[in-house]
Formats: sequence, C-alpha cells, structure tokens
Amino acid sequence: MNVKKLLVLFGVLIVAAVIVAACGGAATETTMATDEVVVADVPAAEVPYLADWQGSGHNDSEGEPFRHWDGDDPAEVPTSCAKCHTTAGFRDFVSADGSEFGSVEAAVPAGDSQGIQCVACHNAATMTLTSVTFPSGAVIEGLGSEARCMTCHQGRESKVSVDQQITDFNAAEAPDTVVEPMEKDGKPVNFGFRNIHYFAAGATLYGSQAQGGYEYDGKIYDAKFRHVPGVDSCVGCHDQHTLEVKVEVCADCHEGVETVEDMQNARMNGSLADYDGDGDVAEGIASELTGLEEILYASILDYAKNTIGTGIVYDPEAYPYWFADADGDGAADQGDNGSVRYTTWTPRLLKAAYNYQVSQKDPGAFAHNAKYIVELLYDSIEDTGGDVSGLARNDPGHFAGDTEAFRHWDEDGEIPGSCSKCHAAEGLKQFVKEGANISNPIANGFLCTNCHNGESWPDRYEVASVKFPSGAEVSLGGKDADGKFVADDANLCITCHQGRESKVSVDGAVKGLDNDTVSDKIRFRNIHYFAAGATLFGAEVQGAYLYEGKEYRGQNFHASEEGKMNKCTDCHDVHALEPKVESCETCHDTTDPYAIREDALDYDGDGDTTEGVKAELDGLSEALYAEIQAYAEANGGAITYDGHSYPYFFGADGKSYATWTPRLLKAAYNYQYYQKDPGAFAHNSWFVAQFMIDSIQDLGGDVSTYNRP
Repeated sequence: MNVKKLLVLFGVLIVAAVIVAACGGAATETTMATDEVVVADVPAAEVPYLADWQGSGHNDSEGEPFRHWDGDDPAEVPTSCAKCHTTAGFRDFVSADGSEFGSVEAAVPAGDSQGIQCVACHNAATMTLTSVTFPSGAVIEGLGSEARCMTCHQGRESKVSVDQQITDFNAAEAPDTVVEPMEKDGKPVNFGFRNIHYFAAGATLYGSQAQGGYEYDGKIYDAKFRHVPGVDSCVGCHDQHTLEVKVEVCADCHEGVETVEDMQNARMNGSLADYDGDGDVAEGIASELTGLEEILYASILDYAKNTIGTGIVYDPEAYPYWFADADGDGAADQGDNGSVRYTTWTPRLLKAAYNYQVSQKDPGAFAHNAKYIVELLYDSIEDTGGDVSGLARNDPGHFAGDTEAFRHWDEDGEIPGSCSKCHAAEGLKQFVKEGANISNPIANGFLCTNCHNGESWPDRYEVASVKFPSGAEVSLGGKDADGKFVADDANLCITCHQGRESKVSVDGAVKGLDNDTVSDKIRFRNIHYFAAGATLFGAEVQGAYLYEGKEYRGQNFHASEEGKMNKCTDCHDVHALEPKVESCETCHDTTDPYAIREDALDYDGDGDTTEGVKAELDGLSEALYAEIQAYAEANGGAITYDGHSYPYFFGADGKSYATWTPRLLKAAYNYQYYQKDPGAFAHNSWFVAQFMIDSIQDLGGDVSTYNRP
C-alpha cells in the first residue's frame, strides 16, 4: 500500500471513531497493521454539551410531543408534524438530507420519533440557515443561530389563516352570525377553532412582524421586542442545549431575580400602565397578562351565552380546547364520545378565542413580548363587548411601540439615519456618543440604555449643550463662571424635543421671493412633534417664526428660584412622562394645569380673564386659523388643515396645498408649531401668544382687541 492511500485511510478511520463516539458510542481501540504504519489506541471523542441536552425537553423522547402518534394506523408522524417532532423531519425540512428546502417529503415512523437529537441542529444546512418563514408568510431575515429555534417555535396559525377561514366561508360581513358548515369535495367542512399550537415563542417575540396573533384591522401592534443587546434572541436568553432560561443574566437588571419563577415578578419603567385595571402597578408584567386573560375569558363566556346562545368553556389540557356548555354549569357538556366540541362559532368569537389561546400557549409570553400580548388581549376584550374603560393598552410615549412614532418605518424594515436619533431604540445614545446617526432597526420604543449608560449603570449620558435647528446652542444646566455650558440630565430630553425647523429654515425657503406672490418653489415647513425645548427657550433658539422688528420672550424661567420647575425633569416624570401636577398646587392652588394662568391679560380678546392660559392660546389659535383661511382664499385658493394627515395643509381638491406665498407659509408654520406642542401653554405661554398675534397681524388681521404679553 502506498503512503498516500494509507494516509487517506488513516484519516477516514479517525473521523469514523469520532463520529461513533459523538453518537454516544463507547471508547474504542482501532488497530491497523501494515508493513509501513501501525495506528493504535484512538480515544473516543467527548460529545460537547451531551449531558446538557440529555436533560432537556428536546430529549424527552417518551413525552407526548414525541409519542403522540404511536397508536395511529399507520404509526407514523405525518409530514405536517414531522418537522418539529422528529429529528429526521427537521433535517428533511432544512434540506440536511439533500431534499428540497422548506418541506418534509415523507412521514416518519412513530418509533423513530426519538426527540430532537444533536444532528437535527448541528449540520451543514443549519449552519447557513439565517431566515425563517412564519405561518403568516412573513419572512424574518438576518437571523443567527436562533433561526433553528424559530423554524419550529413559530406556531402553526396566524392572523392570515384566521382571516382566510372567515373569507373561505363568506363570513366576513356577518361577524356575529354563526357560520354554517360548507361542502368541499363532496364532504361537509366545519368552521372551527384555529389553534396557534404550543410554545410559539418566535411569533410572540416578533409581534406584528410575524402576525402570530389575531391583529384587528385599524389597530397598531408592537413589532419585535428588543430587550437589551445580547439578550434579545432565543439563544441570548435560553441555553440552547438545556433550554433553561439564563436566570443569572436576567439578574443583572431585574432585582430580586434568583429563579425562573422570580421572573414572573419582573417589571421595568417602560411598562408602568395598569393594563388589567386591578389598581396594582407593582405586580409583575406576567400578572398583568393573567389579569387580562381572565377578563377576556369572562368576555368570551358572556358573548357566547348572550350573543350566540350557546355557552362555552375552555380546557387547556384537552384538544380542541373549546367545548359546549349549553346548561351553563361551567363544565363541558358530555356526549357519547366525551366532552362536546364547541361548534357554533362566529367570526368575532373565533378571533377572540384564538388570541386567548395565543396567550395561553406561550408561557414565556410575558418575557418574549408582553406588550404585543397586552394589545391582542385588550382588543379582543373590546371587540367582544367587554368593558375596557379601566384597562390600559398604551405605554407612555417613549415606550409606546404601538404608535406611529415607532411603527412608521415597518414597511421599510429600518429607521433612516435622519430619523434614528429620536425614533430608534438606542438612537439618542448613538447620537450622544457619535455625534451622528445611521440607519437603525425598527423599534418598539426606547431601551433603558438609550438614556442610561450601560457601562456605568444607572448613570445617564452627559450632554453639556444642545444645538437647535436654528444653529443656536443652549443648555438647561446654564453656564458656569467661565462661560462654559454645564451638563444637565434634561439636555437629553431637548436633544430630541427641539423640532426640526426654525425661523432660519423658513427664511431660507422663501429667500428672494415676494411676500404675497404665489411661488411653486415653496413647500410647507413642518416643525415636527413635541418641540417643547424650542418653546421653552423661546427667542433664544428661534424655533417659531419670529417677525422682524418684534421682541420675543426668551427662556421661560417658570419660577425664579433654583430648582423651581424650570426643566423638563422638574415638571415631568422621566419614565411615565406625565406632568407632576401635584407640584402645581404649591403655587397655583390647583392640580389642573389647564386652569392655570400667569397674568390677567386677555390675550385672545374674548373678555374672559379667568379662563386658563391654555384657553387663551386656543382662542388665538382659532383666530390665526381663520385668518390663514381668509388670506389663502384671497391669494391663491382655499386651504384646510388636518393635524393627523401629512402634509397637514390641503387645497380644495383634497391634495397637498400648493399655492403658497411666503407670508402664508410663515403664519401656517406658526399655527402648526402651536398644534404640535400640546404643552406650549406651560412651556412658554408669553412666547406663544406673541408669535401667534404677530402672525395674525402679518396676514392683515385685526389685533386691536388682543393683548400681546
């Protein structure tokens, strides 16, 4: 035998020995005698993580998930189930056996359903698996090793399949009518319950991106729950071999967490609402979900009894889970074959029951994406006629992942750099550290680490000064004796809450144009939302359009004494964002901010000097809008305003207003400015009154009855 062939044979034998050992074989001794080389005593290789896997659910080969089909005839795991309940089926699905990717070609003998073995996940095919297709048809790409997990842990139904059944039975227009069976291929087909299946953690995690829950039309839902970097994926939170939660990692942020059960009590400052309306906002978020489940179940029972006329009960341990309770005793009716399946479904009941099951069958939903489940349960309660007046669906604005502020870019798949600073989960952090932003993943609101420095937790990032769109640089910490800006926590707030336009950009847009001549070069300039910082600093940062020859108030020092409600963090709870109204009472004898006024001036000229300053500014806003409409009518065409629809100002044809003059643009800009800072009356009422009165005057309106502070 030549040396080259001998070396090849030697390599094959070594690999064979390792494979035998890796499959659980005993240590072997391989001896090969030739006239040139003797190979002896090749030790068995130790299989990494074998003991961890052996104690996991994936190796529970005697459990129901792997033995369910033993009594079938034939005794085999069908192709529709084999992907997740057999090793061979999973390998078939991911093409590890050379078959077509994305389907299981053949049923697997039930005796071969021996759990999910090492070779299911450890093979050449899964090494390149980076995307997952969910039952809704949604494809999540760019995944790491968690793609292996979510190939199975994704559920088997979705909003799409629930809607499809309703459509197939022509029942969409009659949500409260019991759907009768239809005939298909000569056989009756029932309109029945759709079961999400078990442990659909991936669908929960990705929320509206996967549409695993039934999402009601016209509602907005949270997307993927971004936890914290490194702990926002299956393998980030679970040991991939034991499947256990990495509790020690949870304990880094969640105080008092020593066991998995302790996680039930976890709750962070991004989830401060009383979702289930029981008055307890200190209980764990898991308890909030349980409370909502109980309310939804009661609503389902009430709807089935009073709208459909046939009672219903749920049994989480018995397929098909929902059973008839015609006598209303709270227990399933019994027939010749046991519990009687519920059959009198309406589309409305199906949707709610489906969402109830979605929440029930993911025991880790509170950690995977609690807000998505809150939204599904809340909407199902509401749709079935339950009372939601004491419940909560939305979080404070910084954490409101179901709002346009965070969902606007879902179809794009990412938040562009121009918007990331204020709309990405860690956009502010990126801006503070880098001085600029790039595109970011879509978000469900801010992460704690957006404001808090993870390297020196819980310190906030230090911001010495903030540059506004006008170019002005300011700080809520003021300046020191040497004239240098002083950092302040509230500077984090105004880094975003400053608007995106200014007098400077408006002047630039109309430069060289005649004030009353329509120009197709002009487009509306939108201050953007909640420019509270610009209002607070007034003339110093020129966020509003300030007219030449007029004087305007600068920074509003709400109270002259140090620390007397002069900063964002003085007046607002930094997490709930709500005004600290109890502090108002110290000076104003009321906790109603709308009732407060700063002076006795009748700004809007209506003769009422007892109304709150908010009402005074609202009066000026109405007068300004009327003047805008009158001027537009006389100088180019009718104009209307819709604060909920971009680009806000529209012509008589319902399209974007196009016949702008410089004078009209300035006034409309100021009108929008006031609309988009709902707290302007508290942030700097004098400044706002000044620029609105000046806008009315510039348009030719009569301001003789107004009082300009």
